[in-house]
Amino acid sequence: MFVDRAKIYVKGGDGGNGVVSFRREKYVPLGGPDGGDGGRGGNVIFVVDPNLRTLLDFRYQQHLRAERGEHGKGGNKHGRSAQDKIVKVPPGTQVRDAESNVLLSDLTEAGQSFVVAKGGRGGRGNARFASPADKAPRFSEKGEPGEERWVWLELKVLADVGLVGFPNAGKSTFLARVTAARPKVADYPFTTLSPNLGVVALEGVEPFVIADIPGLISGAHAGVGLGHHFLRHVERTRLLLHIVDAAAVDGRDPLTDYRQINEELRLYDERLAGLPQVVVANKTDLPQAAAGLTELQRALGAEKVFPISAVTGAGVKELLYHTAQLLASLPEETPIAEEPAVFRPDADDEAEEKVTITRENDVFFMQGPRLEKLVAMTDFNNEAAVKRFQRIFRLQGHEDALKAAGAKNGDTVKIRDLEFTFWQEEDD
Repeated sequence: MFVDRAKIYVKGGDGGNGVVSFRREKYVPLGGPDGGDGGRGGNVIFVVDPNLRTLLDFRYQQHLRAERGEHGKGGNKHGRSAQDKIVKVPPGTQVRDAESNVLLSDLTEAGQSFVVAKGGRGGRGNARFASPADKAPRFSEKGEPGEERWVWLELKVLADVGLVGFPNAGKSTFLARVTAARPKVADYPFTTLSPNLGVVALEGVEPFVIADIPGLISGAHAGVGLGHHFLRHVERTRLLLHIVDAAAVDGRDPLTDYRQINEELRLYDERLAGLPQVVVANKTDLPQAAAGLTELQRALGAEKVFPISAVTGAGVKELLYHTAQLLASLPEETPIAEEPAVFRPDADDEAEEKVTITRENDVFFMQGPRLEKLVAMTDFNNEAAVKRFQRIFRLQGHEDALKAAGAKNGDTVKIRDLEFTFWQEEDD
């Protein structure tokens, strides 16, 4: 089964917790804190595997989670970091954020990788908080939560040559004749509901990959039928073979078909309309094809139209050699991967610092990456850790921000799963 789109949930592993521990040895008074740090959580990483051709696996595995890091131990022993979760994807896979639809990565080359969800760092043990002012800290940090998000995976088939044309033009029959691919072939529209790939091996020329793109219809550029799903698969081809039913078996005019398909390509993407294109007049084994072939040759030029019969094989070998020569003359830099969204480091830092406060009656909700991270890494069952949180909360100006937003003593404040009562001592 060919699957070219999947929505999945990814989560990096949480960091391991730091620990509170003190050195306990005979004849060593006041041994001091020796709690180790937790290990880093694993990342979720997509890696391109050239042997894959579909996103089928993600239909049955929609949740991907990396392992959490190991907790720290006494004796200044740090927890072991978790292994990354490697997820294989086919070449041509685009990763988009499901909420914003921003392109995160375009994976086109074998071995290319992308960290889609970072693991959280390990929490620090109490040994890391020792200072002249506090030589025996009795608190540590919990591990940082790993990143989590929903993403869309979209596959754009990578092929040298794309077959385009109306349904029943004979594309699948042509692909079956020239490659080892065995697409479903039948005499009714939309036999092909997903792209089929095959490799053409000719004596004396480099093998090339050819893709049978499902039949287009009028309005495909606007998503009519399965237009968008079909058209994205021709975006990365270097050359188009435009298969036209010269015999007009379905009652359509061959020249009108040719012009309509090109208009759909142009409306969807101007670059597609500019790709080198070979016009292939198929079904010339049928008597009624003579009129259609003559019409195409008169309108486009006899040298630009290749008459073939995908059923009998007439003219196919000549077409393939011509296609191979064209490919050899085209630059190999194409297709070009799309550029993912670029985030400036200083912009990321600014976003980390930003805190928003919203109010519903007497409840104030605070949101901000850095503040939420502080909450997640604080052990609120530890009194010393709570006092540290309160001190940082006050020093970062959050108390004043709440007061400016209208918070009064006794109001409720919520940050993530944390809920507490706002109380600010009045200045004397």
